[in-house]
Amino acid sequence: MRSMKTPGRRWSALLPLLIVLPVLAVPGVAHAEGARACFDESAAITVEEKRLTATLPSGGPAVGPELVRLAGFDRLVSDFTTRLCATKTALRAEKLAVTAGDGLWRTAVDRAQGRRPDLGSIDKADDRPLYWARLQMSKALREWTPRFPLSAPARAELLKTFDFGARGLDDARFPSAQKPRRVLVSGFDPFTLNGAGVRIANPSGAAALHLDGKVIQTPAGPAQVQAVSFPVVWSYFDAGIVEAAYGQAFKDRFRRPELIMTISQGRPGRFDIERWAGAWRGGSPDNLDEPVRGPVPPADGWPQPDVQFIETTLPYEKMLAAPAGAYQVLYNQAFCVWPDSGNPGVGTAVCRTDAPKPGEIAASGGGGNYLSNESMFRSNRLRTGLGLTGIAGGHLHTPVLGTPADPSALTDADFEARRAAISSQIVTLLTAALGGTATKPASPAPGASARADVLAIPGTTL
Repeated sequence: MRSMKTPGRRWSALLPLLIVLPVLAVPGVAHAEGARACFDESAAITVEEKRLTATLPSGGPAVGPELVRLAGFDRLVSDFTTRLCATKTALRAEKLAVTAGDGLWRTAVDRAQGRRPDLGSIDKADDRPLYWARLQMSKALREWTPRFPLSAPARAELLKTFDFGARGLDDARFPSAQKPRRVLVSGFDPFTLNGAGVRIANPSGAAALHLDGKVIQTPAGPAQVQAVSFPVVWSYFDAGIVEAAYGQAFKDRFRRPELIMTISQGRPGRFDIERWAGAWRGGSPDNLDEPVRGPVPPADGWPQPDVQFIETTLPYEKMLAAPAGAYQVLYNQAFCVWPDSGNPGVGTAVCRTDAPKPGEIAASGGGGNYLSNESMFRSNRLRTGLGLTGIAGGHLHTPVLGTPADPSALTDADFEARRAAISSQIVTLLTAALGGTATKPASPAPGASARADVLAIPGTTL
């Protein structure tokens, strides 16, 4: 939404990430021959952008660019690089970053929702072309050698502007009228992309594309959903991207959402409504291959309640009573604490399913201690810090999507069907949360132990 643009551009904590990067001598984005001279292919790029050259173990074309091509997004990338080379002023560069980021997100949403049948042959619901096209375009911005002086902070500002738009953060504007009702959700990029994982998708990112701007009919009336997609990068969370997305929505008192839901990929074969989010990072590497361990830091400029755990306020009873879908839906009440509150991070975490006690230090929420847990913690820490207790908020873990059966394939019918079933069931759960009637009591997630349930989340390390 445009009102988020100005605060987003003051997102200065992200500048070091966008400026100080390892120099990686890898081939650049494929540019038109006449435009090649305006790109320096020895420029510093990110670990994520480096994966643009990665192929499957069986060989074949680079996976990311091939997915971009199969979706027809290569046209957007080519047009962007051509326009970038022709840009003569800083003001025009800024405008291009805005229109390119917003345009990429809107095209991905339109394609996912069936409004762009002219684009590509791969499944319209696939979230991966957006991810890889975004990286191709950000890589071009890093390698660009403009005709005018461009400082490192100014380039970082362009990257930030483009990234916000390409994640939907500039497009999450709700109507000003009282109806329809309002829901804000977030998904994530693909992750665990090293090696054979380069073809991995993320059903939560696909769900964000499926839901953005959609009006769903509930027993209590229509509700409009807005969606954003978060990076799987610790430093972006440090810079406040979660607060930027949810905080701007909270500040608009005439168009606040009545329900927020962070969504990510979780355990095989089931949805989990997570009861607890914890204030601890477990140390698993992110998409930049950077591990971070320790307490979840505060976000500058926002109220910061000093809490170790935050409990969901999603109407989980209604969600559990929703019509059955392809996957079971469970209410996961597990959480973990450090055995010695005076020495967090030391010893084996103790996991339970009752409730945290005063003074206990979080080792993990029910959804682990990776970025999915942190998205719930940060968005709801902000919600409670602003005193918005009337807004329902929490986290939904989707089933693991998996990969196509053939290790040399980028997609197949079963893979696409699983993704469609997950997105459809998310709509069912949102519909229930907004007006369904609970008919069965909440039940805890099954499992050998609370610890086993927490450890089943990818990225959890205790």
